[in-house]
Amino acid sequence: MQFLAEVSGNVTAIGYGLAAIGPGIGVGIIFGQGVLSIARQPEAYGLIRQNMLLGFVLTEALALIGLVAPFIFRFVG
Repeated sequence: MQFLAEVSGNVTAIGYGLAAIGPGIGVGIIFGQGVLSIARQPEAYGLIRQNMLLGFVLTEALALIGLVAPFIFRFVG
């Protein structure tokens, strides 16, 4: 029990660190596959770039939700 009391101050930092892993991997996959598809089909650059940026924005929204969630849940509980 005492171990939980010592860690409780850093739970939000640990939670955000874990929440940032998913979007970080997602952004890497999005841009990696985007560059690969542009290299295979350069004439579709505009459409691929548009979809790549849309995927990036949605993925980064998850990171921002992970950043804001501990502040919201602190007041709820």
